[in-house]
Parts: sequence; structure tokens; C-alpha cells
Amino acid sequence: MSKIAYVNGRYLPQSEASVNIEDRGYQFGDGIYEVVHLHEGRYIDEDLHLARLERSLREIALPMPMSRGALSMVLREVAQRNRVSDGLLYMQVTRGVSRRDHAFPSKPVPPALVVTIRRIAPYPTDIDKWQASAITLPDLRWARRDIKSVNLLPNCLARQKAREVGAIEAILFDEATGMVTEGAATTFWIVDEHGAIRTRHLDHVILPGCTRAALMKELDLLGLPYDQREFSLDDVKRAREAFITSATSFVKPITKIDGAPVGDGKVGPVVRRLFDIFARHVKGDVKNAA
Repeated sequence: MSKIAYVNGRYLPQSEASVNIEDRGYQFGDGIYEVVHLHEGRYIDEDLHLARLERSLREIALPMPMSRGALSMVLREVAQRNRVSDGLLYMQVTRGVSRRDHAFPSKPVPPALVVTIRRIAPYPTDIDKWQASAITLPDLRWARRDIKSVNLLPNCLARQKAREVGAIEAILFDEATGMVTEGAATTFWIVDEHGAIRTRHLDHVILPGCTRAALMKELDLLGLPYDQREFSLDDVKRAREAFITSATSFVKPITKIDGAPVGDGKVGPVVRRLFDIFARHVKGDVKNAA
């Protein structure tokens, strides 16, 4: 069966889907994207993802292409037409089609919206098989990393360097300070040398991760402490455990960084517990039901 995409009001086979060559997303990267994980027909943390989409659009003065309710209906229609119950929904909103000019169109044009879906592997159940390695690289991205822009060239270059050495993520850091920001496409956490769960505080330097927020809510409900405070590469070297979170990584242990083991090089007890907590969130929160 041909994959079906939503493109500016039409549901089309992906082989026939296209955007105008003067779409500002294509010409300038003038757009925002978002993803939603679909697990057994449940739209995981959909409200968080759509709220982040709305926020990013506001930050670049780009209106929503339709109401949040209407967009939710499009997501469900794309999933249904593709007969996917476990997958990743991708949506991209751009400033639409106009004559090439760096400034915004003098006469506003309708935002462009594309939605696609792809199947993904079943949700991981064996954390020891889910562990991975990472590398560290200088953070070369723009200053407003809190906006989920389609401009991802530095992220792509970082992920490629990681892949070339057999790692799955690049942990980025500020060259001037040595302080860690986040992963190229994930939120990065450590269990520090004192046993504290830590991730960087939110600001313009990192993306406000939706899986990050969902995990924090679960920790709050359980009364488990965590610290939103920046940490350095030296702190990472001394950490007992490390992990990443995202809509596709969920809670993923990182047991090796730059070829060196994190702690004892095995999945630690804290990350093991967090993995189980988030798995229950994905599989058991009735608020996420489709």
C-alpha cells in the first residue's frame, strides 16, 4: 500500500506529494516541525507536542495553519489512512509560498502544512539491549535552540559524526565554558557522582523536550527528586550514569561516551528505574488514549 501524506489540505500518495519550489521552508528553512509518537493507537504526550508547536510558531511570528483540534484530526486521519498504530507522526509548518526574498512576504500567504507518518520498531522492553554510546562535540547551532526550527544542518553534521564512530548521539557542549547543552536530537541527563538526577535548566540554549517534561511529571508524582542545573564535561566524566530522552529515544541509557565507560559501563539502577517509569507512562496513561 502506498504511503499517504497530508499536504496543504489534500491526502495524497507520498509518491505524488510535492511542495512548491518557492516554499519558504525549502528556500530558507523558514518553518517549524514537530513529532508525535503513536503507540498502540495512543498519541503519546500529544498536548505537550502541539503546545510546543504553537509556541515555536509564535516565536517566529508564524500562525498555526489550523486550530489545534483540527490538526489533531489530521494526525488521526493520516495514521488511519496508513493503517499505522505504532509509528512516528511528523508535521511541518512553513511560511508558505512566495517570491524569494529574505524578509517575510509583504502580503501574508497561507502557512503550508505537511504531515507524514512512518512505522517504528516496537517499544523497547529490554533495557540492556536498548543501551547505546555517544560522543561529545562543540555546539555549533544558532542562539535560539528553544525553537524547533527545520534548520537542522548542525544537528545533522553532529549525528553523522556520531554514526561514523558507531555512536547513536552527539552530546553538545559550549566551547567557551565546557558546559553541556543537550544531544543533537535529544535531552541529555546524568546521574552525577553524588547520585542526583540532573539535566540542564530550560532557556534559549536548549529545546524544551516533551519527553523531558513528561518524565519530570512522573517523577514529581512519585516524589523522586531531580535537579535542573547545568553541568560540565568534567561532571559527565565523573557521572555514575547517563541517559537521553526524546519522542523516539524514550529513556535510553548511554553507557559509553567518547569511548570511555560511564560509571561501570553498565546500565545503572537509576536509569533502569526511570526506563520502567516511562514505559508505564507510554503504555498506561489513559489521558494519552486516541
